[in-house]
Amino acid sequence: MRASHDLSRVLVGFDEPNLVPCAGLLAPALLAQRTGLAELVESRVHLQSHGAHGGTKALTVIGAVLAGGDSIDDTALLRAGAAGQVFNATRAPSTVGTWLRSFRWHNIRQLDAVSREFLKRLWAAGGGPADLTGPLTIDLDSTIVPVYGRAKQGAAFGYTKTRGYHPQLATLAQSGQVLFSRLRGGSAGAARGAKSFLTETISRTRHAGASGQLTVRADSAFYSKDVLLTARKLDVRFSITVRQDPKIKAAIAAIPDDAWTPIPYWLSTPEVSSADVAEATYTCFAHTKTPVTVRLIVRRVRPTPGSQLALFTTYDHHAFVTDRVGDFTELEADHRRHAVVEQTIAELKSAGLAHLPSGRFTANAASLALAAMAHNLGRAVGILAGHGLARATTATLQRTLFTIPGRLVHTARRLRLRLPAIWPWADAFTHALTAITALPRHG
Repeated sequence: MRASHDLSRVLVGFDEPNLVPCAGLLAPALLAQRTGLAELVESRVHLQSHGAHGGTKALTVIGAVLAGGDSIDDTALLRAGAAGQVFNATRAPSTVGTWLRSFRWHNIRQLDAVSREFLKRLWAAGGGPADLTGPLTIDLDSTIVPVYGRAKQGAAFGYTKTRGYHPQLATLAQSGQVLFSRLRGGSAGAARGAKSFLTETISRTRHAGASGQLTVRADSAFYSKDVLLTARKLDVRFSITVRQDPKIKAAIAAIPDDAWTPIPYWLSTPEVSSADVAEATYTCFAHTKTPVTVRLIVRRVRPTPGSQLALFTTYDHHAFVTDRVGDFTELEADHRRHAVVEQTIAELKSAGLAHLPSGRFTANAASLALAAMAHNLGRAVGILAGHGLARATTATLQRTLFTIPGRLVHTARRLRLRLPAIWPWADAFTHALTAITALPRHG
């Protein structure tokens, strides 16, 4: 950023009418057009008032989220400079805000139906997991979205003592896309509604085209009889962390010393590892009418010498139950990879989920659904772009693809975007645009 001339002498003026600040949004906008997203919204979401041109309003929100916007006012970015000529079917922030506040709960379910079909179309277009017939892994989690002030309907203090909302999310490990999202009040328990949430998540994944074996991973908040039995009913394997109750502690204590296998941990090797893994057979909910016999896999970690934990215990134990087959050390390593769900949550919070924008609960539920669709659309563009962007973070996709500045020119009755010369990711953007252009237009 250093310059050989005096930067204070550079004249600045907001007077260029042909500049497009986020010209790279052309790629996701074209993919949304090819998959018929706007038409899906208009055919399935029926508001009692202010429902006209719902697809246009939805894509205005989605475009702003892809550009890094986190509030309704940020939709004005799509009308700056010549952006309004490229994306000439956008709406003003005030119109978008009125539209969101017109949602009722049944309209949220209609929007869920849109996101369900949209995910299917993205995957059919190549913007999803590489092999829909192979095994796929689903991660369940919930997160706190903090809010400030008392005007947010449904926001409350939860177990973290933070005022906010407590949405549930299901993501696909292979692509980082959101399979299902559900907004809940801030005081909702982490696993409240987990049975129906898991059922709908599996249904949506199958509807999107996944035909192989599914595995669901989750933390201890989702350890319940309903979740395990639902997974078995749906023929889904599970890998779920268990709470350290007295029965689990007794089962861990009963594991013989020679059953523990050292594993590589962080930068160590098995020979000098500070972690071991063992397994035992365990019956969950043994004193109920529906006991579930599972594999209990336990990782024990030696506390760091000199730490407070080292004063009271020899090992710290982390256990989960599973009905998967395979080597228990490999299953344990795979279960730890459940942490990738936090990356997707962090990406959602970097834009659309940074703070839910309205005082109305249903408007915020609609915002969450639209943010999830924006995330999936962005991921699909990254997958189609290739060049190492298939698993790029949202921030990387914004920097390399979506926020490319461009200059709009008119030539031969066509619009042309002049993008920066020597753009480091020009090949990736061109590859994505070529792949998307080749897709047939849906409907």
